Amino acid sequence: MCQYNSVEGSATDWHLMHLGSLAMGAAGLLMVEMTNVTMEGRISPRCATLCTEQNEQALRRIVEFCRTYGTAKLGVQLAHAGRKGSQQPPAEGGKPLTAAQGAWQTVAPSALPFAEGWPAPRELTRPQIQQLVLDHVNAVRRAERIGFDVIEMHGAHGYLIHQFLSPLSNRRTDEYGGSLENRMRFPLQTFAAMRDAWPESKPLGIRVSATDWVDGGWTPDEAVAFAKELAKLGCDYIDVTTGGLDPRQQIPLGPNFQTPFSARIRAEADIVTMTVGLIDKPRQAEQIIASGQADMVALARGALYDPRWAWHAAEELGCETAYPPKYRVCHPSLRPQLFPHRRTASD
Repeated sequence: MCQYNSVEGSATDWHLMHLGSLAMGAAGLLMVEMTNVTMEGRISPRCATLCTEQNEQALRRIVEFCRTYGTAKLGVQLAHAGRKGSQQPPAEGGKPLTAAQGAWQTVAPSALPFAEGWPAPRELTRPQIQQLVLDHVNAVRRAERIGFDVIEMHGAHGYLIHQFLSPLSNRRTDEYGGSLENRMRFPLQTFAAMRDAWPESKPLGIRVSATDWVDGGWTPDEAVAFAKELAKLGCDYIDVTTGGLDPRQQIPLGPNFQTPFSARIRAEADIVTMTVGLIDKPRQAEQIIASGQADMVALARGALYDPRWAWHAAEELGCETAYPPKYRVCHPSLRPQLFPHRRTASD
């Protein structure tokens, strides 16, 4: 989750504490927050970027710490906020920045503001679109030098890639707008370029909103078609979420509310999926995997609430998971007075 604690896009001691703690909790994969490929691609002035040497050095420090002391694989989510950029952090209201607050000109496929009262973004030209492809590639190369195991392209929640996909935000009349094929063009070009720049042996996935939850917007049928095209380009998995593009959305919140979209994309596009959204109980997550609705479950708020969620899930489900050596002493098998059902710790 976005931490809104970066300085000029660079990670700080907050990230050392935050990610370092989560890396100890034995999750299979720890994903660094939405990290933007340009400064103008930030949501807020305090968002992370991976476009300067300073950004790279600061994030390398965090990754090396997590690698030294933690157990999780490490990933980073690369993104561009598009027209949803240049705003206050949510805790400060989430409104568009004023000139006095350092507002910058946002960009998008079309000059359509995110909502009433928001400034209109600048419509991207063809050369600017191609530059953004290169910006994503440059961030991929920095992520590789840092040593990440996984990259996830952020194509959801109303950010730039999603803005190109949805007919609500993309009203272009050139080869990047109109038909589904045209609206997918920039996202697919960018993903293909990222795949070429990232080692074949390392996974590259994408986060996709499967629906806008608004009439006339991006649909589950289109999400399946997009997933099929991504599979042809070597996409290793799709992190399936929903919404975020239009404030008119009507989302039926509830446990597992997004999982059916993951199940459909998994079945119809024949691709590995990850599901998210109000999943925080071990047996709930296990049932999703066991029933074939997704291959992976991701927790955000649930992991912030319980950074050792995976340890506790393993106990409830009767299995083992990794503990960092320095925390091994707390393993339940070594405290039989509190966990009498445990006898030995098997690695």
